[in-house]
Amino acid sequence: MEKTFDIVLLLALPASGKSEVRRYLTNVPPESLRKDFHIGENLQLDDFPYVHLMRRIDDELSGLGKARMFFKAGDKPFINPNDWGTLIHILNEDYYDLMRRNVVGAESAGRLLMLRIDKAGEKAGISPRLAKLDSATSGAVAVALEKEARELLNEKHAAYPASFEGKTIVMEAARGGPDGSSMPLKAPFGYQYSLGELAPEILERAVILYVWVTPEESRRKNAARTDPNDPGSILHHGVPIDVMMNDYGCDDMGWLEQNSEVPGTITIAKGEKKYYLPIGRFDNRVDKTSFLRDDKNLWAKDKVEGIHNGLKAATDKLFSLAAVARR
Repeated sequence: MEKTFDIVLLLALPASGKSEVRRYLTNVPPESLRKDFHIGENLQLDDFPYVHLMRRIDDELSGLGKARMFFKAGDKPFINPNDWGTLIHILNEDYYDLMRRNVVGAESAGRLLMLRIDKAGEKAGISPRLAKLDSATSGAVAVALEKEARELLNEKHAAYPASFEGKTIVMEAARGGPDGSSMPLKAPFGYQYSLGELAPEILERAVILYVWVTPEESRRKNAARTDPNDPGSILHHGVPIDVMMNDYGCDDMGWLEQNSEVPGTITIAKGEKKYYLPIGRFDNRVDKTSFLRDDKNLWAKDKVEGIHNGLKAATDKLFSLAAVARR
């Protein structure tokens, strides 16, 4: 069997094509996936569903006449930007649960979600917030979240494999900083901070597949994909323009790559240890991926070939870099 990546961090600005790439990979036959991309059957982790549910919590609180806890308004950035770290610590927990096949029995998935957010926030340096709600408000929010939280929890459990042999964990995230920022971006913005919050077990096994677009193209594609009737969708959600400008107006991936201690990698310091994560770029500055949001039967052959060849070039390079970095 072809050797495959253990963990691929699929990173980019919003609407750059990350989720479309994930969708494409799930439709590639296993043999081709291994041979052409060095990727095994996908086990996928993503922090977007938690962003969506944090906004849902805020909307419920606002509807009850309570103060929002996570976002300045429904279309504004985080109140406390350390919540970028909260999201990473939720992903860390999802990773550990996946590796241990941990099935969590929860009478209320809504309450479990609220507890997880508070716990992850503490690891990011934020005092518990949801635990301070009065019981009536907390209960009402948990009930309102139950359906979506239960679906997310069930999907998580259903994805646990019988074996990890030949599997690749694909972890998707987007990070950035305010438009016009100087580099390096200051914590808690950017990839340098968020990648540094990942669990050591992830950093030791991970490579980065970066979907490369300009911030301007990210904003254009974000507007084009937005379906206001489907805000929780992976493929069709929209990021508010204030968030696009203040959280994703730029990113630090280019700076990190240029200033890494090891060529072809990103240097991440965690505690007293440094990790050198190999990076490969899939150039999507000229859009190769938007068609993947359509029904699979409508995918044009030439467009499929375009994304396939582009991903193959990026992952072949990444595989070579990873082989050198792991020596």
